[in-house]
Amino acid sequence: MNSPTRLLLAALAALLFGSCYQVPVTGRKAVNLVDEKEVTKMSIAMFDGMKGQYRVSRDRQKNEQLQRVGNRISKVVFWDMPDADWEFIVFDVNQINAFAMAGGKVGVFAGLFKIVKNDDQLASVIAHEIAHVTAKHIHEKLSQELAVNTVGTVGMVGAGLSGAPLITTQALGAAYGLSTGLGELAFDRKKEKEADYIGLMYMARAGYDPEEAVKVIEALEMESANQPVPPALLSTHPTHPERIIQLMDAMPKALQERERSAVKTGPIIVK
Repeated sequence: MNSPTRLLLAALAALLFGSCYQVPVTGRKAVNLVDEKEVTKMSIAMFDGMKGQYRVSRDRQKNEQLQRVGNRISKVVFWDMPDADWEFIVFDVNQINAFAMAGGKVGVFAGLFKIVKNDDQLASVIAHEIAHVTAKHIHEKLSQELAVNTVGTVGMVGAGLSGAPLITTQALGAAYGLSTGLGELAFDRKKEKEADYIGLMYMARAGYDPEEAVKVIEALEMESANQPVPPALLSTHPTHPERIIQLMDAMPKALQERERSAVKTGPIIVK
């Protein structure tokens, strides 16, 4: 191995070592090579673009429910997202899906309300999506792509050592899944399982019944059985049995979290 190559690899290793962060709740160590403020700024711009591209729902009941649930979840994740400017929007799109973006931007498609029967069930979905953000899954995904696409180029390492590598709007859109169409925002199965676990703890800390999370997955499974194409929430997620098993394994801890919560209510049924 020649000297320039050794120098390059050493610089890359130093960059990776100095860019580690700890995922909330799970404690997993991950790498972030991108500028967090830039990701947030661009994500907010993308969310604003979606509000202009897709009709925002005027359904009072759906909006009130989302605001009610979203505000409670946001309070328990404050220390994991202290700078978030929260915004919860119902998009008038008949699709079973939801997403969250850096900066505290959360979108729910109107079709989701076909399967969530109470606040607890909606909380399980919102908490899951917010967990992707607090875990910085988008940052990790971008970092992995940057590392793979630019290994061996002095330019990337130089940019990384002097500051986080620049990301493009196209790269961020692709990482969120926006380039493949509305509703395709999803991560790999490991990150989905991590978001399931973190989200379960978040909803429990907010006083919601974590056992309702299982019912949402069951409802998603039933919905997918009647459709040629499964809901976007299932397309890249772990299988139904995998998710149920993980949630049930974590349920005793989640129930303890809820017991310690300052806020506990029974399910609010939405007709």
